[in-house]
Amino acid sequence: MGRPAAGSQARAAYELGLWCEGEGDLECAAHWFRRAAEADFPDAALRLGRVLGRLADEQGTKAKQSPEMLLAEATRWLSEVKTSPDAVELITDLLNRQQRLAARRAIEPLSVA
Repeated sequence: MGRPAAGSQARAAYELGLWCEGEGDLECAAHWFRRAAEADFPDAALRLGRVLGRLADEQGTKAKQSPEMLLAEATRWLSEVKTSPDAVELITDLLNRQQRLAARRAIEPLSVA
């Protein structure tokens, strides 16, 4: 028996991402969705964009990257599936998150003083 086909490995990565997401481990989910998306597995880039957006929202609690980096990566992945109405909606949502984040950062120095 030979090595599994790339498509089956991508499917397995996607399924692992779904499982991790269901367990609430967004870092793990992002890892597996990223692997599946890199292998051009359908829906993986869209799912990865959602998870990265959620990680950006949780930045203060769990995320290992800055919210800006997470949102930028999410936007990059979603731009690859821009023909999907869901991707367009998520990109719009990510842009709104980036604006809220920038506004919060602009106000923070005033709050500290």
